[in-house]
Order: sequence, then structure tokens, then C-alpha cells
Amino acid sequence: MRKPNPELDASDFVLLADYVPSVIQEIRYHSTYNFIGERIDGYEDPVALCTRECARALKTVAGELFVQGYRLKVFDAYRPTSAVKHFVLWGIEDADQRMKPYFYPDIDKTDTFKLGYIASRSSHSRGSTVDLTLFDMAARLTWARRLTTLARNPTPPIAASPTSSTPCACCCRRR
Repeated sequence: MRKPNPELDASDFVLLADYVPSVIQEIRYHSTYNFIGERIDGYEDPVALCTRECARALKTVAGELFVQGYRLKVFDAYRPTSAVKHFVLWGIEDADQRMKPYFYPDIDKTDTFKLGYIASRSSHSRGSTVDLTLFDMAARLTWARRLTTLARNPTPPIAASPTSSTPCACCCRRR
């Protein structure tokens, strides 16, 4: 998935970040942290591509959410057909379940087609479907303040309990 060149690209696809600069992009299929456990065919750059119409709509939504303290975090947008094929081939192959504990612990891999998690066609391939979540900037700021306080005073008070602080869900989750 190369970045589109406006002079050569007649598809009307755009980089989402050009329309929504505040977007957080975590394009999981460009990495190995996804339900398959390997980089997915067609994801050559860790960027969210979508149609211009989709980008404009997300820009409006992102602006409304930003004033409420949220940012958009995108995991996937346009999905190349080569990626869809990669998913289907993985779904057919029984043995590879290395990411099951992380992404589908309660689902049998053989049910991924029947339950609609994998399909031979994807609405993402049209460029108007986006997988996203909301990022709470206030919660992140609170966690950053805790880290700053700990950095300034690495020895916690005697009365502090090791379970009294709430770690961020993204990287510090207690196991």
C-alpha cells in the first residue's frame, strides 16, 4: 500500500492523516501484532488510506470529539484484496493459532468464517470502512502525570499499596 500520488491516482483515495492530523494510526496489519501474527500482504506502509468522502466525514467527527477530550485511533481502513486473500488462506490452514490467546481466545478458528470475522470479500476494500476506537486524552494525561510524579519521587510512600494505581491499558496492563 504505497502513499497515493494525487497526479497519478484516479481512485479518490487519500491519506487519512492529511485530513485528520490528530488521528492516531496503529495499523496492526502492517505489524506482526494482529490475529495472524505476521505482516499482512498489501500493507506496505503503516498508514490509513480511505476515500476522500470517508476522510472528510472522519475529519468532522474528529473535530467534534477533540473538543470533548478524545482523538480517533485507527487500526485499519482501506484493505487491499491481497490482504483479504491472506486472511482467507490463513483461515483455511488449521495449524496456525499462535495469536489465539491474544485475539480470539474464546472462538474456535474453524468458526471465524461462519461468525463473520473472515470473509472472501471485505467492505474495507472499497475504502469507506474504518476500524477505530476513541482515545481518551484526559486518561492518558492522568497516566502521564503519574509517571512524571514517579520519576521525580521514585520511592513511593510507605502506605502506598502496589494495587492502588491503575495502569494504562495499552502497555502496562497487569497480568
